[in-house]
Amino acid sequence: MFKERIEKLRKAMDGRNLDAVLLIGDPNRNYLSGFTGNESFSLITQERAFFITDSRFTEQASQQVKDYEVLEYNKGTTFVDFLSGLVKKNNVKKLGFEENIVSYSQYEILNDKLGCELVPMKGMVEEIRIVKDDHELELIGEAAAVADRAFKHMLEFIKAGMTEREVGLELEFYMKKLGASDLSFPSIVASGVRSSLPHGQATEKVINKGEFLTLDFGCVYREYCSDMTRTVVIGKPSEKMVEIYNIVLEAEQLALKAYKPGVPAIEVDAVARNYISKKGYGKNFGHSLGHGVGREIHEAPIIGYRNNRKLGSGMVVSDEPGIYIPGFGGVRIEDLLVVTENGGKALSKSPKNLICVD
Repeated sequence: MFKERIEKLRKAMDGRNLDAVLLIGDPNRNYLSGFTGNESFSLITQERAFFITDSRFTEQASQQVKDYEVLEYNKGTTFVDFLSGLVKKNNVKKLGFEENIVSYSQYEILNDKLGCELVPMKGMVEEIRIVKDDHELELIGEAAAVADRAFKHMLEFIKAGMTEREVGLELEFYMKKLGASDLSFPSIVASGVRSSLPHGQATEKVINKGEFLTLDFGCVYREYCSDMTRTVVIGKPSEKMVEIYNIVLEAEQLALKAYKPGVPAIEVDAVARNYISKKGYGKNFGHSLGHGVGREIHEAPIIGYRNNRKLGSGMVVSDEPGIYIPGFGGVRIEDLLVVTENGGKALSKSPKNLICVD
């Protein structure tokens, strides 16, 4: 599996006339190596692959990284000096680097020490990662299943009078209890008028009856993320709450069918956006419809009104329209899905009908 990924990278390197690439960020480095740690580096040339780390991770890397030469650099030298020696020994003249990871100060050091041309990779590895293989789909599915089980638990746990923070802590604890290593992002727990905040993280606000409660959450399971949003009502909803909820639900379901290979992302976004606009709430839906999910919670492609990129089979993305009315509240419903020939196949299995929690 990792050999195949490395060969795809080498083909991309050849197309850009790169002699080697340096990988520093966890998502790309680990995707191509199988390593699950951090603070390590990969140097991949057309003939060889080096995994460079220090004494903290040498044993772990030797166990996990099978298609690389594992090298330890903390024997009386710095990483940059060690890398410089490898670059010279392997006759690297043009070195690709992750310009979104390397800081300007790091770039200056590398440029000064390595004696080769540094070339921005411009998403070279991310482009390979954008379509998930069967193994990745299985792991993302398991991460989504953890979120589903957590939501079911939360429906039994949530009561009026609790604070948003209490709900957020229980949600995090329960997902980790189910095997998650971490949250894929800080959980959004927003109730009442705060539910109009698309990224409203938990506060000490008390959750009251007659309010919306939006839960947007996910977990990291074996290096892969999940992402799901459900909005519930505490107690009995008003007519306007039901109206808004049903508009968002219909928009989400319409868009779900539009996620197909060859369809531009902008057209999928328009399905939900146009429906919400037709119902009179277009100005209350400001963000993109969705985004890619994988080793990172936000990956390519963006499903938005400025992205003409065509979708491909095997991409994993979110479908999350919303309506947000300041001073009143908001609704967002989100599924994690995989793009198939028949439309989006939802990996999130939790019910989407309006749920009222006593």
